[in-house]
Amino acid sequence: MKFVITQSALLAIVALSSIAASPRETLSRARELYNSAQYGAAIEAARTVSATPELADAAQLVLARAYLERFRVTDGAADLVAARDALRQVHAPGLGTDDRVELLVALGESLYLDGQPGAAAEQFDLALARADRKQALRRERLLDWWAISLDRQAQLAPEATARALQTRIVRRMEDELRGDAGATVASYWLAAGARGMGDIERAWDAAIAGWVRASQLGAKGVAVRDALDRLVTQAIIPDRARLIAPVSPDATAALMRSQWEALKRAWRT
Repeated sequence: MKFVITQSALLAIVALSSIAASPRETLSRARELYNSAQYGAAIEAARTVSATPELADAAQLVLARAYLERFRVTDGAADLVAARDALRQVHAPGLGTDDRVELLVALGESLYLDGQPGAAAEQFDLALARADRKQALRRERLLDWWAISLDRQAQLAPEATARALQTRIVRRMEDELRGDAGATVASYWLAAGARGMGDIERAWDAAIAGWVRASQLGAKGVAVRDALDRLVTQAIIPDRARLIAPVSPDATAALMRSQWEALKRAWRT
């Protein structure tokens, strides 16, 4: 017989295990639950620790992150409010170095989800400056959030401001790629940012170069190749065709699509 653990049963298990565990063990468990996307259980575990003075700031941070991620899944407005309330109770001096970075990330997420992408980008920028460069996956995630926030701000801004924001994205991605040619997020956003600032030829060339580099990265390169493919076919090719042949762009676009498909076949692994 197959048994299914319901969400309520999982919460009960967490509550019972928290009784026997020390506060530090419960906080560690809350982080594990958060990392495994069990946000409701993470909230319950972190809440039991929040009354322990020396762990209260770290517990409130876990609460906030879990509420934010649950909001992404369920779109429940109460979770966004609860995340903000938890963040207001966190005192940065009471956190370790790594948790201070996570606090900046949580503040950025909260601002972005609250419709403040420019302010969110400022928080993500600070987190990037403090994050350990050896943690490549974490850095890529932060870099992506920063670029998404600036791109969203650009979509809401006047044309001149939008181009300046996209230029910031391009400059940063150039620096990232000079330091690590295998930076997949930077490969995507270099092409997307170039398009956003109106440099369509640069966008086309950056997308091609990014696709070729990604072909050497194995499984790591799959997601960025998919993203680049969508960017090229849905945005760069139509823009470039209108630029080259404004009167009748369809034939030019068809030729570019053929060129793009030929490139993908040549570098497919």
